[in-house]
Amino acid sequence: MIALTVDQVREAVAGELVGVPGSVMVTGPVVSDSRQVQPGALFVALAGEQVDGHDFAAAAVADGAVLVLADRPLTSPDGAPLPCLVVPDVPRALGDLARDVLSRLRDAAEEPGGTPLRVLAVTGSVGKTTTKDLLAQVLGAAGPTVAPVRSFNNEIGLPLTVLRADESTRFLVLEMGASAPGDLTYLTGVAPPDVAVVLVVGNAHLGGFGGGLDQVAAAKSELVTGLLPGGVAVLNADDERVAAMATLAPGEVVLFGLGDRAQVRATDLDLDDSGRAVFTLHVAAPGRPPVSAPVRLRLVGEHHVHNALAAAAAAVEAGLDPVQVAAALCAADALSPHRMHVVDRADGVTVVDDSYNANPDSMRAALKALAVLARPDRRSVAVLGEMLELGPGGREAHDAIGRLVVRLDIALTVVVGAGAKPIADGAAHEGSWGEEVVVVDDVDTAARFLAEELRAGDVVLVKSSYDAGLWRLGDLLVGAE
Repeated sequence: MIALTVDQVREAVAGELVGVPGSVMVTGPVVSDSRQVQPGALFVALAGEQVDGHDFAAAAVADGAVLVLADRPLTSPDGAPLPCLVVPDVPRALGDLARDVLSRLRDAAEEPGGTPLRVLAVTGSVGKTTTKDLLAQVLGAAGPTVAPVRSFNNEIGLPLTVLRADESTRFLVLEMGASAPGDLTYLTGVAPPDVAVVLVVGNAHLGGFGGGLDQVAAAKSELVTGLLPGGVAVLNADDERVAAMATLAPGEVVLFGLGDRAQVRATDLDLDDSGRAVFTLHVAAPGRPPVSAPVRLRLVGEHHVHNALAAAAAAVEAGLDPVQVAAALCAADALSPHRMHVVDRADGVTVVDDSYNANPDSMRAALKALAVLARPDRRSVAVLGEMLELGPGGREAHDAIGRLVVRLDIALTVVVGAGAKPIADGAAHEGSWGEEVVVVDDVDTAARFLAEELRAGDVVLVKSSYDAGLWRLGDLLVGAE
């Protein structure tokens, strides 16, 4: 974070100082994990379901934190008051601080000699984190870039990401997630973007929106309406609900996709033997001469083409040359764990760990990638857990995945947990028989089964929502020899 006095922090969050003079400087990072404290840090004491950060405030101060953002006054083990900024709502205060710091950075960018700052935000039911990672790598090749670690995309993670920026930051990439209406309105209120990217309107978190895809689309459109005046909306031309958000944009609209109406599109699309996409990138953005360049992605799966196109469109709108963008896409890797992470084990088994999250759209994409990777002579194995937060249509969504498994001719499907059992039911209804589908109770049972079952040449996909726990199985399989 930029250096601020404690008084300046207090003014930003409208809190009350306890045990610390206002002249003290906050010169270190803003962190919510006491293990990340550095000298001069501000420690944010968050009260979670499992752990209360207030319990670690004394340790944070002992390690060098000069201020604790807390919801009550705190003391050290010897009874001395800790340096606290007390607020009624710590997460909201964190957002207020991020809003204030970003405003200061924008003002500094306008000063003579200041570093121009562009804020780019990404949302969508599928592909947010991958697109964020691609965009961060593309922009990072052109200048100092700050982007979220992992999937920091909510009311806690986004402000923490904003607060990592400083006066040298040229690009601030933000991932914005929504589980309910109003979430993106809040996040864009903290960090209004210059460029807003909307990927897909899909079936993720349906249970939180109180309706169907139209309600999801309305929630995702909050990113577009939250743009700065004159900001650019980068929209998926191949998703009608996303493309329709163009009418809400306050400024320029750039479409990406595979169709002719997209200004940033891919042609000559093919997959190599490793399931990685090869295509020609075309950029015909308004006011620029058309440019074409070859791209060969390092990411596995055809579905990443739209993620790459979205990143390319956003990067061009941020001022990068399209040829430079294409070259950076070719060099970009999957950065976040458990997202189509491919490991070729020494025993000849290939593991595709995509266990960080799952919804019907991403599950279909991952299964199609598995089918491509296994062709023509390798055995495909899908280890599938529950897709959470789907609302009343959850059973039907799992059933449909089971039917798709059969249609893709997946050789072996291991269904993990009671919540995922409708996948097996759907496979049976579609015509699966014998030992093609196995149902196990939990991750440990799945691990024991796979240890006996897997053989050289197998390609194994691990896919579920994070809280279903298959990421533990992914770690085990990737680490096995």
